Amino acid sequence: MHQIIYALVEAESEEDALEQATVTFDRLVGARLDEQPVFDYYVTFDDEDATVAGKARWGEQPVAARVDSHEGARLLKRGWDATVAEFERNLEKVDNALDEMTVEELMHDKALVRHACNNIGSFRGHSLFLYDGHANGIRNRSHLDRVLDSSESLWIVPADVHY
Repeated sequence: MHQIIYALVEAESEEDALEQATVTFDRLVGARLDEQPVFDYYVTFDDEDATVAGKARWGEQPVAARVDSHEGARLLKRGWDATVAEFERNLEKVDNALDEMTVEELMHDKALVRHACNNIGSFRGHSLFLYDGHANGIRNRSHLDRVLDSSESLWIVPADVHY
């Protein structure tokens, strides 16, 4: 499966933002030995050679944008809206299952309710769409606000990830 995720990084230029985001994305795919991978690979939107990911899959996207720009605000909204929607989808699945299933059925997890519970509690992975510069998933609005308030020069960088 593919999805677009976004890294929020402090940088002085588009080039610097892409470089900083690459460090974040590398951590998410386990490029460092001390990191547990949560995605198989990523492709940023400056990659002209990718044939099944990035531009080839999603079309033109900005390589990076200042968060305080129109384009940056649009990307930020897209990432935050996707995070909230995925949380609500998983929460609804769990809520319905708790009302309709027995404990034994929940333990067997035929409806993937435990998987939905895991997604609700995830700190990284496919249920989160925004990441700070340390590769921490942004799970709630107060974390997002802290990141947004942390820098005068904040950039957002999209990447196509596979999981």
